[in-house]
Amino acid sequence: MRLVIARCSVDYAGRLTAHLPLAVRLIMVKADGCVAIHADGGAYKPLNWMNAPNTVEELEDRWVVSSPKGETLTILIEEVLHDSAHELGVDPGLQKDGVEAHLQELLAANPTTIAEGLSLVRREYPTAIGPVDLLCRDADGSAVAVEVKRRGEIDGVEQLTRYLDRLNLDPLLRPVRGIYVAQVIKPQARTLATDRGIGCVEIDYDELRGIESDELRLF
Repeated sequence: MRLVIARCSVDYAGRLTAHLPLAVRLIMVKADGCVAIHADGGAYKPLNWMNAPNTVEELEDRWVVSSPKGETLTILIEEVLHDSAHELGVDPGLQKDGVEAHLQELLAANPTTIAEGLSLVRREYPTAIGPVDLLCRDADGSAVAVEVKRRGEIDGVEQLTRYLDRLNLDPLLRPVRGIYVAQVIKPQARTLATDRGIGCVEIDYDELRGIESDELRLF
């Protein structure tokens, strides 16, 4: 991972345009090529970013990050305050909590609870940036990547988007579509997923486990 602290301005051009005025920021370049620009605040989310795959052209006074989709992120650098590179090694991945891990196990055993005609290819299907929870095939034989969360938030949609970008580089899999599965999916996450062509499915954990609900039913 490369970490650069610089006084810079940033311009994004793609599906929309965005501008960050001149300020001191952290530029993070990950081993997979992902570039993210952070401020000293705002929790974990970058101010702007470009997901891999992309190309980074370092010129004398600017970096130009380009994606195959025609998006560009131009970082105009006025002054570099720090520049370092660090080898982090292979990450073991996020350890899921008991509920999330059990959800994945139950859905792998019966993927038709996600969508009719879905069949499992493999759990924890590896990509260069980490494993996607479930890789399936639909009734037409097309590949489907499934990301499972206990609570469906925006960061899970971003994670699945990165996996889809990677999986769609494989000619034996593409085109790969995505399904985001959670007990509850927040409206903002559902909107972002829909905009990116990702399906959303809410599932009942107790029902998957075969536990009857305490709620009164008419039938």
